[in-house]
Amino acid sequence: MSLLPLSFYPDPILLSVGKPVGDGEFGPELEKLAADMFETMEKAGGVGLAAPQVGVSRRLFVMDTPEENGPNERHVLVNPEIIRVEGEQVGDEGCLSFPGLYQVVKREMRVIARAQNIKGEEFELDVSDLAARCILHETDHCDGIVFLDRMTPLKRQIAKRKIKALQNKGEWN
Repeated sequence: MSLLPLSFYPDPILLSVGKPVGDGEFGPELEKLAADMFETMEKAGGVGLAAPQVGVSRRLFVMDTPEENGPNERHVLVNPEIIRVEGEQVGDEGCLSFPGLYQVVKREMRVIARAQNIKGEEFELDVSDLAARCILHETDHCDGIVFLDRMTPLKRQIAKRKIKALQNKGEWN
């Protein structure tokens, strides 16, 4: 396994829709990409990482969210689709492509998602809380949407100013 370089906003790959992973692409290369993404995510301290965040324009993400009363939920979602959402949660959200930036973002509380696993087999996940936030955030990345797009206009403007200040100081990649 090896660490992958992270893409930082406003890298164009983060703002474009990822290409679906085709049936013929499941195999050792995709497995290595997912393993490298897990390692990169863990090293960076994240709970989710989408392929566009490591410069790969594909509909794929990894997630490892802690569960309150049990083991972490570790998943690879290939070609994810949101099937159903319900409820609402409001909370701080960060992103490995926006280092040091945390903003309050409103998301749904429960998500049912359909995807393929690393072998190409279809499955569904029914999750809530942090896992739901993670699936929504990472699926957004696959769709070319960044969490700035989920903020209120005022919060987005403040966040962009903060990014500009960090860029001017050379503290933003």
